[in-house]
Amino acid sequence: MSTPRFDKSKLPSRHVTEGPARAPHRSYYYAMGMTDEEIHQPLVGVATCWNEAAPCNIALNRQAQAVKMGVKREHGTPREFTTITVTDGIAMGHEGMRSSLASREAIADTVELTMRGHCYDAIVGLAGCDKSLPGMMMAMIRLNVPSVFLYGGSILPGRLNGKDVTVQDVFEAVGQHQAGNMTTCELEKLEAVACPSAGACGGQFTANTMACVSEAIGLALPNSAGAPAPYESRDAYAEASGAAVMNLIEKNIRARDIVTRKSLENAARIVACTGGSTNAGLHLPAMAHEAGIDFFLDDVCEIFRDTPYFVDLKPGGQYVAKDMYEAGGVPVVMKELRKAGLIHEDCMTATGYSIGEELDKVTLEADGRVVYPVETPLSKTGGVVGLKGNLAPEGAIVKIAGMAEEHLSFTGPANVFECEQDAFEAVQNRAYNEGDVFVIRNEGPAGGPGMREMLATTAALSGQGMGKKVALITDGRFSGATRGFCVGHVGPEAAHGGPIALLENGDMITINAIEGTISVDLSDDELAKRKAAWKGARPTIYGAGALWKYAQLVGPTYLGAVTHPGGKHEGHEYMDL
Repeated sequence: MSTPRFDKSKLPSRHVTEGPARAPHRSYYYAMGMTDEEIHQPLVGVATCWNEAAPCNIALNRQAQAVKMGVKREHGTPREFTTITVTDGIAMGHEGMRSSLASREAIADTVELTMRGHCYDAIVGLAGCDKSLPGMMMAMIRLNVPSVFLYGGSILPGRLNGKDVTVQDVFEAVGQHQAGNMTTCELEKLEAVACPSAGACGGQFTANTMACVSEAIGLALPNSAGAPAPYESRDAYAEASGAAVMNLIEKNIRARDIVTRKSLENAARIVACTGGSTNAGLHLPAMAHEAGIDFFLDDVCEIFRDTPYFVDLKPGGQYVAKDMYEAGGVPVVMKELRKAGLIHEDCMTATGYSIGEELDKVTLEADGRVVYPVETPLSKTGGVVGLKGNLAPEGAIVKIAGMAEEHLSFTGPANVFECEQDAFEAVQNRAYNEGDVFVIRNEGPAGGPGMREMLATTAALSGQGMGKKVALITDGRFSGATRGFCVGHVGPEAAHGGPIALLENGDMITINAIEGTISVDLSDDELAKRKAAWKGARPTIYGAGALWKYAQLVGPTYLGAVTHPGGKHEGHEYMDL
């Protein structure tokens, strides 16, 4: 049985709704109040990361109801389900952060399993916090079904003493308080007003970076990422997303028709020009991996290198996601990129039209305040750059948005810490010197395990006024809210015997973000001698459970820290089984 627009004989849900043999399956649907007509329409998974863990996710349930209205309006049957999230702001600075990156894989896996188990024909995925955005998009690409992504929206900025404030300011205030430059009362006033609504962190941290990616790559409707979570307009975007996925089913436009090598390059452009999170250097390769596309850290950084940085967003700049939305959002930014010939216009989007066709509809121009004209950028190179050298043969990444050119190179002695806690305690106790290069190792995907972010440490340094006077390198990650000369994703990681495992206090390290290099002043012979004497990976306390399993499976950072062979090795198409 089929509706006039949809041939169920070619859709996965036929396995659970069609023919006499599926009578038991249909009885379950009748038990949930579904009509005969609804049972025989396409079944659309409406997947959310709703929970009460943090403000990023709290509004997703409401938006999902609007998505379902859009699906129903276009003669589809929505089936809502949820998956987990780990919210970085709350997981930050303690053992909980180990769960963050691993949650990306769990989100992708659980969405995949739910879709497969119930034979849903398409997906609208809603996500709010850092890892849930790439995790949801990875599931879409892995399944290769008609897919529309919807960001839950950013938080509104707080206000204190006439200025906008964000959670980044609170993290940095901890350092100011510890240094004696802020009273406990002042800190409590700030923490009470910094996060005044539902929504994800407001700066161009990882959530908003990946939200911009969702539009630029074509999986989200144009301008859908911009409106803050409390805005009622989010419901209109949600309803439109539900309607859009029905159009994709009708036209058989699947996720991998949208996510191509060219669209991944478009996505990397939006990260670079907005001064986005270094974590995009991890998530874009992971998303490419799901499609069977080779698009690694080097490829991402190559695009970063020749993309101008022209959107003035926190943490390197002045403004937050709400301001960018009011200036015209991602479409205006992409329009500027197009003027410079930096966008592949022929890429398909979730609207059924190409990026170029969608940009033709954009009438707004760069405001010159939040979004600068591409001809007069804040800097000629992207806000994020890649590094390579004898300290990071597989590469590393650093965010330079908002940094003056004289601060883009740094040479200093290594101050080695075996984990983040040790480094944070050294900062609290001022057990370091101006000019040091903090080396925080054993924090990679396998060695951590979990590749923690280091915002607590970097924010404390900034709060002490030392953000520009020291540098940090790690095989772990930095938060999208991190600022200062902080190099992450150093590979190979320490647990795999990378050069970062061999460093000793006092080794002279040079980082040059202009030339894209990171090196230690040691000969190849000395590094080989140290490698021969290396005693192996530092043992962890995680000998069982999800993090143990993740550590066994996870691959190198430069490939996206993924845990399965990827689209190249898949022997079937889910939609065609």
